[in-house]
Order: sequence, then C-alpha cells, then structure tokens
Amino acid sequence: MIHGKARRVLLVLGHSARTVAAVAVVGALALLGCSKNSQGTGATSSNATHNSTEATQRSSTSVDSSTSTTSTTEARGPLGSGQTVTIAFAGDSSFQGLDGALATDPSSVLKAIAPVLSSADLTMVNLEAAVGSGGTPQNKTFTFATPPSALEALAAAGVDVVTMANNHGMDYGPDRFTTSLSLRTTGAIPIVGIGSNASEAYQPHVVEVKGQQIALFGANDVFDANLVSKWTATDSQPGIASTKDSHEQQLLDAVRTTRPEVDTLVVFLHYGRETQTCPNSRQVELAKALFAAGADIVVGSHAHRLQGVGFIGEKLVAYGLGNFIFHPGSAVGRETGVLRVSVTGSRVDSFEWVPARINNGVPVPLTGTQADAEQTKMKNLAGCAGVNAEPENSEVTTSSTKGAS
Repeated sequence: MIHGKARRVLLVLGHSARTVAAVAVVGALALLGCSKNSQGTGATSSNATHNSTEATQRSSTSVDSSTSTTSTTEARGPLGSGQTVTIAFAGDSSFQGLDGALATDPSSVLKAIAPVLSSADLTMVNLEAAVGSGGTPQNKTFTFATPPSALEALAAAGVDVVTMANNHGMDYGPDRFTTSLSLRTTGAIPIVGIGSNASEAYQPHVVEVKGQQIALFGANDVFDANLVSKWTATDSQPGIASTKDSHEQQLLDAVRTTRPEVDTLVVFLHYGRETQTCPNSRQVELAKALFAAGADIVVGSHAHRLQGVGFIGEKLVAYGLGNFIFHPGSAVGRETGVLRVSVTGSRVDSFEWVPARINNGVPVPLTGTQADAEQTKMKNLAGCAGVNAEPENSEVTTSSTKGAS
C-alpha cells in the first residue's frame, strides 16, 4: 500500500516476533512547504544533535528537571540503519458530519492537510470513534461512530497507523466493535490499542522505515465509570488497552518486552482532563513511567485542547495534540496541527509543530502571521508542562528555525 512515502513495512503481531512479513513499497515523497529553515512556514521547531560517541547499547532514561533515573531495560538503538526518520502525529479524529464526503470520495476529505501528513516517513493519529457498521449507541453523553471509509480517507492523506484506544472506540457496543476488530489488520491502515483479548490490545504495530524498526502502541486512561470493566481488554474479553489501575502494568510490561526488539518505541495515550491546557499529575507520572520502561516518545490526546510538547531528559512528550478531524464547539477547540518528530534509533533529534485550524470538521494548515501566532502559543505551553525545548545531555546545534531555543 502506497501512502506517498518510500518505505518497507513490517507488521509484527507479537512482542517477541522479529520478522513476520516484509513488503517493499515505493512512493513519491510530498514536499512540505513548511521546511525547518523557511520563513513563514508554519513550523515550530526544536533541533538538537547528540553526541556521536553514544554507546550502541544504552539504558532508557526518565529524567525530570533535577534528577535522572535509569531503568534496567536495555535500549536497542541505534542498531538499525542509523538513518533519521520523521514521524508525524495528530490528535482526536472522529469524522463527525463527514459521512457524506466519506461515501462520495474518501480520498478528498483530508486533501488540505494531506501534504503535511504524507511528507513524514510515518504518520499516526487518534481515531476517536467506533469504526464499522451497525451497533447500538451506549449509555453515554456523547457517542461517536464512523464508517470503515474513514480509514481509507486517512490512508489517502498519508496516515499509516491509528490508535483506537480511547473513550469512544466502543461507543456502539460489541456488534460494531467486532467490525473494528476485523479491520484491525485488514483495513486500509492498521489499528492499535484494541484487540479480541488483552494480548492483542497491548501489541504494538511494528514497522520498518529506512532500516529502522519502530514500535507504536496505543492505550487509554479515560473511561466512563460504568464502562471500565466492560471496555477493558482482558484474557477472556475483547476491548481496549487500558492503563487504569492494575492494567497500567500490562502496558509497561509490553513496552519493556518490545524495547530490545526495536530501534524506536512510541506510545500514544488517551489521557488527562478535557478542556485543560496544562497536563495533570497523572499525565506526567505515566509519561515518566513509560520512559523508564523504554519508551522514546509519548504522545497524548483527550483534552480537546493543545498541551505542551518538549523533552523530559532525552525523551519527548507531547501531552495533548488537541482536536484534529472534529467539530469543536469553541474557537480554541479548533486550534490544531501536526507534530513532526525526527528520530535516529532511540535518539529523539528534534521536533516541529505545524499549526492548522479546523474548518468544517477538517484541519487546514496555517501560514504567515496566523501560523506565527499559533507557533508562539504552542511554545508557551511548555511552561506549565514542565518540558524543555531541547534534550538534556546533548550537543545542541543552534537553529534559525522559528521556535528553536
């Protein structure tokens, strides 16, 4: 499957599996008009070059502003090709009000933002809806559903994998969720964070890009109180990968098990509190726990607001990416964008924020002074998030790109 990118894809269906299938695909790389070194580009960037003498085998770390803790988990990277890979992330996507467009021409739905998404080597978003057909809305205040063609729309725009580990993935009950499970590995793009049992739900999608093995997890920390037990995947029950209560340990164990097998490890979490622009203590603690277990990048959503992005030690956290394909009820809820992260093995080199604004339910990139203003807003959110613009313990290359410190 070609999403406008050049890559070899490897889907791993078990934590310890190293090679299941490899497919060589070649696509045209869309040129993004928001280069790190261009003026008026709409990209906030943090750029750092690490010590070249870094040991091949190193420990993954979790660092706050005053202390450093090292886990016993051995990081693999960078043992792959040593090439730099760009991974893009975007937030909550429910496709509200877009059924007509999805039925007519899924490939056109996200055409405005497609050049941004497809320009990355690998792109992941949060699909916040019950995907499939049929089913019955559950006893909730808000329920979101979308047809399988939403996956086609995302694939056409350059998205490579989605997480459905969120508080809307099972909104239409077990019948529709059965369809979602069938699409997990057979749909237009892979789905993580759900499964017919806990083993499947906590499995990462592993993809080979430029010779680098990259693992992508999805997990949810937000459930309606009456649905926690019904929606959580267990050994005998289909559902969602959860980090509630004792289930947090299942995710941490999965990360530790996968760490030695890959060069780069990403966890996409659904967590935090709605309408908040600063992360709460739970978000911070869970991100640090995942870093200690071996994650290199932790990305979040759920607040329906943008939250700070930056480094904790040498690891990158994006606490909240806001809405993306959504119909928010406020102007601030329409502030959105795409996070682009450059990695080399387990080393996070830099990140960029490409701002956009939601118009009629879909994101449209910003340019000029509008982009500049949104860049400044995102940069300022790092303060209450307690994150840094540059990784610690690295040789920093001064960058003229907007947003670099």
